[in-house]
Amino acid sequence: MALRWMLTLFMVGSGSLHFIVPDIFIGMIPDALPAPAALVYISGVFEILGGLGLILPATRRLAAWGLVALFLAVVPANVNMAVNHLPFGTHEVPSWALWARLPLQLLLIAWAYRFTKPDR
Repeated sequence: MALRWMLTLFMVGSGSLHFIVPDIFIGMIPDALPAPAALVYISGVFEILGGLGLILPATRRLAAWGLVALFLAVVPANVNMAVNHLPFGTHEVPSWALWARLPLQLLLIAWAYRFTKPDR
């Protein structure tokens, strides 16, 4: 249960940042994708909803699958940051850290996937 609550807080916090400091996230969006600001706000909404959805048993599995899909959907932004060595807002990020984010996506996917199974 602690891991579920940690993911809930992480997602609600991260999703909220999409509205508090959207420019940080807009800079990650690959140029090939349309409407970067809209994509940031939309992903923020789904991060918050996914996190909150983990709370209730009735919505937990669907929310977890939604988070898995969301974590897969943001891979292009993480690849874009690593390939183009983009800053995180105004903060320079070491190249190794940008590349390390990619395997961390797998950890996030596994974390959310854990909650796709029915409660025991």
